[in-house]
Amino acid sequence: MTTIANEFNVKVGYSDHTEGIEISLAAVALGATVIEKHFTLNRNMKGPDHKASLEPDELKKMVNGIRNIEQAMGNGIKIPSPSEIKNKAAARKSIVAAKCISMDEIFSSENITVKRPGNGISPMLWDGVIGSKAKKNYMPDELIEL
Repeated sequence: MTTIANEFNVKVGYSDHTEGIEISLAAVALGATVIEKHFTLNRNMKGPDHKASLEPDELKKMVNGIRNIEQAMGNGIKIPSPSEIKNKAAARKSIVAAKCISMDEIFSSENITVKRPGNGISPMLWDGVIGSKAKKNYMPDELIEL
């Protein structure tokens, strides 16, 4: 299925004739956009397809599972979730004093470090901080300011 989708740049589906819902869910996780699955009101009815078909409660579980997988797969655009935004400052880190730093002392990897929370200068700016002069005295763990 994935080979066909990649080789021909097309959407793919899966025709599931297995018992249960697991294979259909796996197909969706692999990119199937259409699932064909037999459905019956009662597996004990006469006919060739009823035994391997889903009953209403199973179909509902399969559809719910598919929707959960679709949501988990996302749309390919990475944006912070509401819970990530709420925890952003607590999860990220800031550049802080590793020890007491005197005014006019040069920031170096020996006197600054990185700690939580992330409400100060980002560690992504580390190289820009190193070599700068302290504009004030700092106590250990105090947020560095430029």
